[in-house]
Amino acid sequence: MSLVIQEHARARLITDGPDPRLVPVELTCDTDAPQTVHVRLPGGVDWAFGRDLLESGLRGPVTRDDIRVWPCGRAQLVLELHSPDGVAVFQFDVAPLIRFLHRTHEAIERRTPSPAPPPAAPAPAPAASVTRA
Repeated sequence: MSLVIQEHARARLITDGPDPRLVPVELTCDTDAPQTVHVRLPGGVDWAFGRDLLESGLRGPVTRDDIRVWPCGRAQLVLELHSPDGVAVFQFDVAPLIRFLHRTHEAIERRTPSPAPPPAAPAPAPAASVTRA
């Protein structure tokens, strides 16, 4: 049975204007496809990319295909999305992103069966006694 992890966040849409606009963003990850996260933007726009891209972007700049992610100080992350229609740049507080990633890891660990313990080593054979006549 699939479990979908969701986190609602707000991001600042960076524009040419003087003030960034706050927009609601929904982060989702389905445990049936745990390596993919979805970022749903206003208007139903959904970007899907590897969870590892988001995790790596918290530590340093990373680019994959049409997506760039990088940290902005200690408390924020920038997500840049390129499409034929243009470029959208969002700035997130990292707290909801870290919470989301932590929840995805917990859910995946719960769904993954624990490996069976290794079989016990056989008891050593009793030492042979040697009798000299």
